[in-house]
Amino acid sequence: MTARPPAGTVVAVVGPTAAGKSALSIALAHALDGEVVNADSMQLYRGMDIGTAKLTPAEREGVPHHLLDIWDVTEPASVAEYQRLARAAVDDVLARGRVPLLVGGSGLYVRAVLERFEFPATDPAVRERLERELAEAGPAPLYARLREADPAAATGILPGNGRRIVRALEVIELTGAPFTAALPEPTPYYPSVQLGVDLDTALLDERIALRVDRMWADGLVAETRDLVGRGLPAGRTASRALGYQQVLRLLTGELTEAEAHDETVRATRRFVRRQRSWFRRDPRIHWLDSAAPDLVPAALRLLPAPAQ
Repeated sequence: MTARPPAGTVVAVVGPTAAGKSALSIALAHALDGEVVNADSMQLYRGMDIGTAKLTPAEREGVPHHLLDIWDVTEPASVAEYQRLARAAVDDVLARGRVPLLVGGSGLYVRAVLERFEFPATDPAVRERLERELAEAGPAPLYARLREADPAAATGILPGNGRRIVRALEVIELTGAPFTAALPEPTPYYPSVQLGVDLDTALLDERIALRVDRMWADGLVAETRDLVGRGLPAGRTASRALGYQQVLRLLTGELTEAEAHDETVRATRRFVRRQRSWFRRDPRIHWLDSAAPDLVPAALRLLPAPAQ
């Protein structure tokens, strides 16, 4: 086993979808006597296996994985609740003398674990009113209101992302301050090293297309149909997941199967661009080419030496 980083250190493996985070995390877990704590927001949902590329038990190669399959598909995502659960998992791994590997492409979830990040208050009545407006009028008027109230926040949120627009307006209404003011400057909660995994864009685009082909072959349509019976269409977060969102439109007749497949590829590529934009802004991330033959040794060399 390779020399492990100093006690208490969290090793984060981040980067865009399909870039190779899972493979690297398994190799690092074997090398460091580590355990994986999931930081992929959609792998938190039970039954969403094929479309999230969730590792099967066999593919985990005996490495313990935490925070997979914890929510029903009807449960709205809560970063604050995830933060509580993930820190408890990290603390448990550390208490047993092992190395926690925080692995995933959901940037806010990673930040919520690694940094001193307090979430602004929420109010169910305010949230319900804003969500009703969203359902009735769509995101455009709400986005216009956000742009007027907090131009900086509006710049960082896509005009069609109704869920995030609603959250920003809720915080502004409850605090009387800009939403951007609620996002603190980074202050570490755990000592950590962040490893970013990426690929050449053309190669990653090809890998995404192959991954979507494999998801279709493995039964994504049947998996989504099963999840419809468990309430997926009513799930505010889960129903928007890449692949599932497109297959739901297939099942309601809005798209043909070929259209749903091709739109999943295009939407995933767009999502990857946004993930890169988020992670590349963070100078603390050490970037690695996942196609490099020495990927694992290069990652291990980036870890801080244990205290003498």
